[in-house]
Parts: sequence; C-alpha cells; structure tokens
Amino acid sequence: MTGRLLSATLVALLACEGASAQDATGRFYSLKGQIVSPAYEGWYPNEDGSITLSFGYFNSNWEQDFDIPVGPSNYFTMVDAGALDDLTRDAFDARQADQGQPTHFYPRRNPFLFEITVPADFGEREWVWTLKTQGRTNRAYGVVTPDYRIDPQVMSTEVGGNFGDLDNRLRDNLAPELRVEGELRRTVRVGEAITLRTFARDPDDYPPRQTRNRTPRTLEELYNPNSAGSVVVAQAPGLRLTWFVYRGDADHVTFSPTQLKSWMDSRVYANSPWSFPYVLPEVPPDNRYTTQVTFGQPGEYVLRAMASDGSQWSYENVRVTVTPLAR
Repeated sequence: MTGRLLSATLVALLACEGASAQDATGRFYSLKGQIVSPAYEGWYPNEDGSITLSFGYFNSNWEQDFDIPVGPSNYFTMVDAGALDDLTRDAFDARQADQGQPTHFYPRRNPFLFEITVPADFGEREWVWTLKTQGRTNRAYGVVTPDYRIDPQVMSTEVGGNFGDLDNRLRDNLAPELRVEGELRRTVRVGEAITLRTFARDPDDYPPRQTRNRTPRTLEELYNPNSAGSVVVAQAPGLRLTWFVYRGDADHVTFSPTQLKSWMDSRVYANSPWSFPYVLPEVPPDNRYTTQVTFGQPGEYVLRAMASDGSQWSYENVRVTVTPLAR
C-alpha cells in the first residue's frame, strides 16, 4: 500500500469513527474532546548559578486546538512544596499568573516550549502551572530535584532527535542561532501582510542533516513511526525554521509559505519533522528565511519563530497588534 493510498484509507476510517480512530493494536486516537495537560520537562543549571525550568504541554487530541488566555484557567503560582497538590484548590494570583506560557494550544505533544529562570537558592519551592480544559484541572510542578535534571542529550531523546539516536555527542550539541530582523512589535490591519525576515544557522552542524523517505505500511506505523519500540516518535535531523502562533487565534492567521508544524504530528505527509517522509525544506543559501503573515481578525497576537536542528531549538517572539479595516 503506498503512503498516499494509506492516507486515503485513514481519512475514510476517521470519517467512520467520528471523534476517534483505532489502529491495528486496538488503541484509540482522539481527534477532539480530550484535555490539555501542562508538562514540566525538567531543569538545568546556568553558568551564573541560576537554574532554568522548562515547560511544555500535551494536547490529547489530534485535531483540536485550544485558546486559553492567561487567567483563572491558565496561570502560574509559586508555592511551597506540596501546597497545590490538591487540584480542587484554586491559587490564581494575577501578579504571578503570566510567566510567558502559551495561550494557543496546538494538538499533541509540544515539548520544551518555554522556560522560567529561578535563583540558585530556589530550594524546595515550586512554580506550578495550572491549566483547565474540558472542565478538568491539571497541573505541572516545576521543581529542582535530581530526577528532573536534564541536558541536551536528554532533551534530544524526549523529542526523538536525530531519529532517536543516543550519541554522547548530543550532550554538547549547540542550539541554532536565531535572529528576527526588524521590529519585534508590529501593527497591521486585517488582511494586510507583514513580512518576517529571520536568520537561522546551526553553529556546529550537528546532528548532520538526513532524510528518510520510506512511508508507513500500516496504521500502527502511521501513528507510531518510532524505532526499537521507543515511545517517542523520531524526527529528522537538520536545521529548519518555522513560525507558529504562540498567543492568539491561529485560525485567523495565514503564513506564506505554509510553515512546518511545530508540534509532534507523526501522521504520513503531515508537513511535520516527525512525519513520513522525513524531508526537510532546504536551508536558504544566506540562512535567511522570508515569511509573510496575514490576519483575518483584529486582536493581539504573539508569533513565535523556532529554529531547530531536530535536537535543540531556539525561540524568538514577534508581537503583532491587528487593527480593523479602515471604513
């Protein structure tokens, strides 16, 4: 069965299943109606003695996004150890709530998405991220304990970097250089395009760029294209840059050209680094990427550029105020 024929078969299957699909192993994959869970990825020390806590999230759906503004359903709180283990306890404090977390939530796994830096004497305190979706409360607890310490190799493993490789050279892998050229705050009217020019470069050219073109032959491979029984889907190594909506309604944002997905979509031909076939766009000769963006609705948006080598990544934000069309 070819990859495209398999895709057509999957579409038919999903149409029959409605909100969920089932693979050959009997496992169900929900398209919508499930929750989003915040995730604490771990911590690492900095040269100045401070400590960085890393967070991401897992949206249990394959096709449902969420927009949850910073507020009582999406907030951070710093507390003593164990103070918010009781999920029924509300601890919203507007002074602490915004720690740079996303308000637009794409499907599936979105790891290592933002960070909070704490002092060396943070001790047993916790930065707790509370997220409420589908009537349920979930929390992620940012703690500095030995079992949560991470390094670049661990981070690569968590995202299936370099096709899931565990090479020790990944411990010293450098994140790509990233620079958005021009203003980081823009104003535009509905329907008018802004141009984003971005420089991205992999300083150590590691892991080396590779592609794999074999398409999945079964639904199990389609939804779980990993190697050696790993629970993390593999992704292609090599420099890539993509823009995505970090805050704001993505349904009203159009990127040209269409951007690679930033979330772990492993379905065939999904325009994702985790998707068969693993073919990344070529890097421009001058390492400068040009993207145009238009907005279909007024509002405040945060667009995020992500440069990645498949194992490490760098981010930069552009804030955009979109005003109504003049009458």
